[in-house]
Amino acid sequence: MDQIDPAATAWLLASTALVLLMTPGLAIFYGGMVRTTGVLNMIMMSFIAIPLVTVSWLLFGYTLAFSGNSPGGVIGGLSHVGLSGIGPDAVHGQVPELLFVTFQLSFAIITAALVSGAIADRAKFAAWVVFVPVWAIVVYAVVAHWVWAPGGWLMELGVLDYAGGLVVEIVSGASALALALVLGPRIGFKQDAMRPHNLPFVLLGVGLLWFGWFGFNAGSALAADGTAAAIFLNTLVAGCLGMLGWLTVEQVRDGRPTTFGAASGVVAGLVAITPACGTVSTVGAAVVGVAAGVVCSFAIGLKFRLGYDDSLDVVGVHFVGGVVGVLLIGLLATDVMTGGPRGLLYGGGLTQLGKQALAVVVVAAYAFVASYLLAKLIDRVMGFRISAEDETSGVDLSQHAETAYAEGVHGHAAPRRPGPEPHRPH
Repeated sequence: MDQIDPAATAWLLASTALVLLMTPGLAIFYGGMVRTTGVLNMIMMSFIAIPLVTVSWLLFGYTLAFSGNSPGGVIGGLSHVGLSGIGPDAVHGQVPELLFVTFQLSFAIITAALVSGAIADRAKFAAWVVFVPVWAIVVYAVVAHWVWAPGGWLMELGVLDYAGGLVVEIVSGASALALALVLGPRIGFKQDAMRPHNLPFVLLGVGLLWFGWFGFNAGSALAADGTAAAIFLNTLVAGCLGMLGWLTVEQVRDGRPTTFGAASGVVAGLVAITPACGTVSTVGAAVVGVAAGVVCSFAIGLKFRLGYDDSLDVVGVHFVGGVVGVLLIGLLATDVMTGGPRGLLYGGGLTQLGKQALAVVVVAAYAFVASYLLAKLIDRVMGFRISAEDETSGVDLSQHAETAYAEGVHGHAAPRRPGPEPHRPH
C-alpha cells in the first residue's frame, strides 16, 4: 500500500505554490508588454483564468485527465467527477492525491492564461470567460491524459515530456494561433509600433515566472531527491543560456542587446527545458537553452511575414520553444536521467526522435483544430472581438470601465466617470 512521504509532500506543497504564483507573474509580464489602454484587461485575462480553470478542473478536468482510461488511451474516466472518492487519505505515489490534483490544476491554469497573449487588445472579456473553462476540458485535459496518464496513448508509445512541453507549451501556442486567426489582427497591425508600455513590468513578471518555474519543473519529480535537484539546476541553466542566446542574436543582428530581449530569452530557454528537464544532462540543458534563445528570437518575426497577429508572441516563444525542447529530447536524452531511453547523440538511434516528432504534430494539430472550432462557435453565438470603436478607445475602458493610468492614455487624460462637475475654487 502506498505511503505518504512527508519530505515529498512538503516539496510538492511548496512547488504548487510556486506554480500558482506564475499566473500572477504572467499577468504582470503580459501587462507590461501591451499598450497603456490594455493593461488591466491583459492582467484580468490571466487572473480570471485562476477561478475559471479551478472550477472546470475540479468538476471534470482532473477525472478526464488522470482517472481510468478509455480504449486506445484517448481520454480518462468519470470516476472522480467533482473529486468524488478522493479524500485526505487518498495517495498518489508518495503524496496525497488532493495535493497532486492541486499541482496539476496549477499547470492547467497557467496554460489557459498563456493563450490570452495572442489576442491582446481586441477580445471581449465575456467571450474569454466562456472559452477558458470549456477549453480546459476539451483541449487541456485530453492532451494531459495522452501524455501523462498511465494508459494515455502517447505515454504508452514512449513519448517523453517531463513537465509540459507538449501539454503546456505546444498546446498553448497552437491554441493561441487558432484564436489569433479567429479574431484577426489588431487595428494598426504592421503599421503601428505597438511597443511594450512598461519594460520594468516585463522584467518583474519574468522574474516571478522564473522563480515559479523551479516548482513547475523540479516539482514534477513528485519527490525531494537527486532527480529534483538535477532538474532544478537544468531549469536555471536553460533560462540563463536562453537569455544569452537571444541577446547574442540581438547584438549581431541589431547592434545592441535589449532588456525586452533578455526577458524573452529567459522565457524561451525555460519553455524549451520544460519537456527536457528530466531527460537531459546539465550540458544538454545548456544546449537546449541556447538553441531556444536563438531560434525563438528569429521565430517571433514569422507573424509579420505570414500575416497572423499573435500580439505577445505566444506562438513564436511558447509553441516554437516547446517544439525545440520536445525534439531535442530525441537528440540529447541520456539514460542517466531517463532510466532507459536515449537520444540519437547518446547512442539511442532515431527511434525516440521519431516518437517526439509524431507527438509534436498530433498535439499541435488537435489543440489548433479544437481551439479554432470552439472559438468560432463562441464568435458565432456572442462575438469574440470587440468593436473597432471600442478597440480604438481602449479595451480597458470598453470592457472594464477602468484605466490603469489616470493620465497619459494616448496622450489624453483618462475619461471621467459620469457625475457632477467637481467644485473648483475661483
